[in-house]
Amino acid sequence: MSLRRRGTAAAAVALAAALSLTACGADQAADDAGAKAGDSGKKAVAQGGEEFGDAAKKTAAMGTDAKPGQFPRTITHAMGATEIKAAPKRVVVLDVGELDNVASLGVQPVGYAPSEGDDGIPSYLKKEAGSPKSVGTINNLNLEAIAQLKPDLILGSQLRAADKYKELSQIAPTVFSIRPGFTWKENFRLNAAALDKSAEADAKLAAYEKKAKQLGTDLGADKPTVSMVRYMPDKIRLYAKASFIGTILDDAGIPRPANQQINDLATEVSAERIDEADADWIFTGVYGDPARTKRDTAQSNPLWKNLAAVKAGQAKDVPDETWYLGLGVTAADKVLDDLRGHLVK
Repeated sequence: MSLRRRGTAAAAVALAAALSLTACGADQAADDAGAKAGDSGKKAVAQGGEEFGDAAKKTAAMGTDAKPGQFPRTITHAMGATEIKAAPKRVVVLDVGELDNVASLGVQPVGYAPSEGDDGIPSYLKKEAGSPKSVGTINNLNLEAIAQLKPDLILGSQLRAADKYKELSQIAPTVFSIRPGFTWKENFRLNAAALDKSAEADAKLAAYEKKAKQLGTDLGADKPTVSMVRYMPDKIRLYAKASFIGTILDDAGIPRPANQQINDLATEVSAERIDEADADWIFTGVYGDPARTKRDTAQSNPLWKNLAAVKAGQAKDVPDETWYLGLGVTAADKVLDDLRGHLVK
């Protein structure tokens, strides 16, 4: 990772200025994690906008030229450049992607902001993540709670909390990726650079990529097509290439239906068009309470019941918290295990 520009963080100001602000911000943009608050107007980086496709490339150019163990170090990131004076020991994470990242690197954060309506730590990370304190939610950060934890590093994303960056950086050095989602590998390396754990991150990603490639090899030349369906409170999505699950399927060389082979987060269908989910295998996730979605309406439709995958028993529910909300290498590893269990005979 090369350093494209160096600089220092904004000079610290009185902490009281940060504490005087509440975190009752407007709805942040939804992304591959499918934030419960839904899509917002930040189209350029959320889905399909001009900044969307370049996010991974731009994030890959961020980071540091500091050598292992070297502090202070300057991290370039989505909001500029931040100096970290010493190895971080008290880390606050502002989304599940950053939680997965730090936990995967052996760091238990002191604070965490889950998605709206979530109970807290995802079940697959409970052991690794420890017991971080709540600092609000991804769309409703509690700046006072963050400051009370006395963090020495805050990790988040521009997409989620750009409007809080100034206040956050007054509390502690703050490093933002551009967005969560299909940029998860680049985000992992950026977070690792801030934590001085780049070698560990590279090793984790190499192991994941080897595992994904082996899955593709074991599936052979005649791989089945896989369709990704997610039921949400106000929409039904067929997840495409520029999504977390899309990158995993690509890494394993698993083919998709044509309507999901697009460089975007997802395409949307109605319950009356659920036959557009047709593939050899269909994997379905549900975001939140199934009763608040159109899953039952879609799956009671004769179009759904007549799909070959449904008739063959190859339409399966999958854990939403890893397949869609995980956004990190530990979640990706578990998705590969699930795929192997379903697809490899």
